[in-house]
Amino acid sequence: MGAEIEAQENKASQNPRPNRITEAQFLSWKRQKDADALAKRNEASRKRAEDIAAGTVQMNGRELFKHEPWVFDDTRY
Repeated sequence: MGAEIEAQENKASQNPRPNRITEAQFLSWKRQKDADALAKRNEASRKRAEDIAAGTVQMNGRELFKHEPWVFDDTRY
């Protein structure tokens, strides 16, 4: 019986959520995470555009349609 009571007291004395964060801390982390993701996307986009311009990578259909829409003009045929 004494061991059960002691175990319950130990469990009660432990904080169930030791790493609580405030809303301000969360929002700061979220802004940083979003900024990092945006920077990564912009860098990948810039690199892809450079590779396409250099001719090392082919354009996909969407990029080709945006860059050369006359290729998809069916009225010429």
